[in-house]
Amino acid sequence: MRHRVAGRHLGRETSHRMALYRNLVTDLLRYEKITTTEAKAKEIRPMAERIITLGRRGDLHARRQALRFLYDPKVVKKVFDDIGPRMKDRPGGYLRITALEPRKGDGARMATIELVDIAGAVAVPRPKRVTAPPSPRRAPTPGAAAAAAAAAEIEAARAAESAAAADEAPAEEPAPAETPAATAAEAPPAGEAVQETAASGESAAEEEKND
Repeated sequence: MRHRVAGRHLGRETSHRMALYRNLVTDLLRYEKITTTEAKAKEIRPMAERIITLGRRGDLHARRQALRFLYDPKVVKKVFDDIGPRMKDRPGGYLRITALEPRKGDGARMATIELVDIAGAVAVPRPKRVTAPPSPRRAPTPGAAAAAAAAAEIEAARAAESAAAADEAPAEEPAPAETPAATAAEAPPAGEAVQETAASGESAAEEEKND
């Protein structure tokens, strides 16, 4: 049973676990930001803040204590020459842990641990959104105006050609309509027609008698 046992074992032996913590703290102070599991980030946070406090002190004994924990002497030099002076006016709370989405594969809870004051990071305020005034209507470009004029000239020329062709074609003369007077003049009178019919009947009767 783990009653009254503080800290996380992380499935490792004590020596392996401490080597892991020292590596993570060294990388965190070297790059000032790392991504790891949430449990590891919470475990190394007090250790890294203790090293940064030693860098704020800046004396020889503090430097030797940092060299005893960190693996890389260059990182110790950075802590005492760069990170410590940057955190001079901050009485603790040097690190920030930000939760991330679970890791793909095993679903482990991931997090990012970083320095609150990262070197070279400058907070840039967001510019306020300004509504641009409506832009005036564009004037037609010279090329577009010339193209429109040429198209108008072509249309006018086509219309003139079609009108000239219509004028040159001969117009068909309509046939004169026959008047009733002319029709009446051409037809023989009714009396003459009766007389001709009677004469033809008489001639036919005489021919029959002679026969």
